[in-house]
Amino acid sequence: MSDLSRARTLPVAEPSRVRRAALHLIRLDGRAFAAVIALNALAAGAGLVGPWLLGRIIDEVKSGAGVATVDRLALAILAFALVQLLLTRYASYLGHRFGERTLARVREQFTDRALALPASVIERAGTGDLTTRGTRDVAEVGATLRDSGPEVLIAAVQAAFILGAVFTLDPLLGACGVLGLLGIWFAARWYLRRAVTAYLDEGAADSALAEQLAATTTGARTIEALRLEHRRIAACQQAIDECRRTRTRTLFLRSVLFPIVDVSYVIPVAGVLLIGGVMTQDGMSLGTVVVAALYLRQLSHPLDTVLYHLENLQSSGASFARVEGLAPASRQAPAATVSLVPADDRLEVAGAHYAYDGGPDVVRGVDLTVQPGERLAIVGPSGAGKTTLGRLLAGVDRPRTGTVTVGGVPVADLDPDRLRERVILVTQEHHVFLGTVRDNLRIAAPSAGDADLRTALTTVGADWIDDLPDGLDTHLGPGGHRLDGAQTQQVALARVVLADPHTLILDEATALLDPGTARHTERALAAVLSGRTVIAIAHRLQTAHDADRVAVMQDGRLTELGTHHDLVAAGGTYAALWHSWHGA
Repeated sequence: MSDLSRARTLPVAEPSRVRRAALHLIRLDGRAFAAVIALNALAAGAGLVGPWLLGRIIDEVKSGAGVATVDRLALAILAFALVQLLLTRYASYLGHRFGERTLARVREQFTDRALALPASVIERAGTGDLTTRGTRDVAEVGATLRDSGPEVLIAAVQAAFILGAVFTLDPLLGACGVLGLLGIWFAARWYLRRAVTAYLDEGAADSALAEQLAATTTGARTIEALRLEHRRIAACQQAIDECRRTRTRTLFLRSVLFPIVDVSYVIPVAGVLLIGGVMTQDGMSLGTVVVAALYLRQLSHPLDTVLYHLENLQSSGASFARVEGLAPASRQAPAATVSLVPADDRLEVAGAHYAYDGGPDVVRGVDLTVQPGERLAIVGPSGAGKTTLGRLLAGVDRPRTGTVTVGGVPVADLDPDRLRERVILVTQEHHVFLGTVRDNLRIAAPSAGDADLRTALTTVGADWIDDLPDGLDTHLGPGGHRLDGAQTQQVALARVVLADPHTLILDEATALLDPGTARHTERALAAVLSGRTVIAIAHRLQTAHDADRVAVMQDGRLTELGTHHDLVAAGGTYAALWHSWHGA
């Protein structure tokens, strides 16, 4: 993967971080984890008694013992089997409860980290990657914690006890059994060296496919209008081909591992029977050989369990690395900046340069000061750098060189909560959350009453609220009332009124409203936010006419700055735009 592609995806946690994160989750519920280990050990110990008693029966019968002795030993076998069943059952119950609690922590931690991600990180990585991590990857981690994890833990303890029992019976037979299992060790080592990378590639391919499908679905109308169907189908097909390639790779790894394992189960049992048969001539009891063979045959079940879930463990390990990868991405701002408090609300841009993903600068040496309470309009032709400058002012992006500060503090270094108190960026891309109109508005002000919510809607010209079937209690989204683009934009602007920020940046925030409603809304916002700083990025020059000052961007540079009347009188770029706007 190229450096540019890597920069556009969310990071994946290093193995050391994954191990630390897993140990941390275990420590959070350490008593339950220790109880699971202890119960599994007791269950494994109880399971070893049966084969040993069977060996005793063989030796007793060989030495001439009666039926009563055999019945007594058989009842003991039945009793220990029942004990093993009960212990295993309870250990599995505790293991599943441990897995569910741990999964809940993983989900909560993922949500917190996702919400803490800088907007620029999500925009570059794409929502498909984040969505795949929050659904497929978290689900795989959950399946491991709930199912594979406890079963592998039980199987591992049982295998350790069985091997220990064989060595206790006779070290030579134990060594013979271990040597016979070397084929499994070599095959598993070969598999593990390749599996992590293969499953990470599979997860990345799934994310890329989700991103392509999401982008195609969201922009379906635009694709049809521009007749880009064949291009989008080709892009989706390429993503599907990559998914198939990565899945074929993991399938090949499994097809090599499992046949070798199946053959390797027979070798230690056959070896113990052959060597044990020779050793019985030197005084070893037949019961000891039979017990060792039974133990090694019994070993196939826990090893089967471990190897069966080995694929899930590798896949979920890769998924956990992707889930845990959000941790460094959500901590990009230095921790020391949390305590920084701006001295005032003055925005200053000094020598700012910015480029996207190592490309050419789209903002070049901009110097600008916005006083508290000022209304500033930023205008210019498409591609002039207006939106990028707005993102720098809002702290979404950090300048490559130069500074963007509020009250002397770099905007991008502010704690997210403090940043939202100071600066809010409203674009033409808005979102309606599942829930009622009231729920959507209270995102900005959880304690706001119905009167405050209606006042905010009235301010932005959302008179349609009275026409909804249930007013503020009307459910929005799929299965409920669907808002059109203009109404969605008004809901977003009403949130701004409720949030009452110190600085508001409007980037084509009224683009979906008709000109009359847009101008009314902008003036109403200015009245409500009197004393606040309002920066409007717009193609409608009527917005610039109402502003205190106008900043003109061209080719990434700030070329003109002044009042509307001064810039028109100067006869420069702004004057040409103004006259063109009025058809002169």
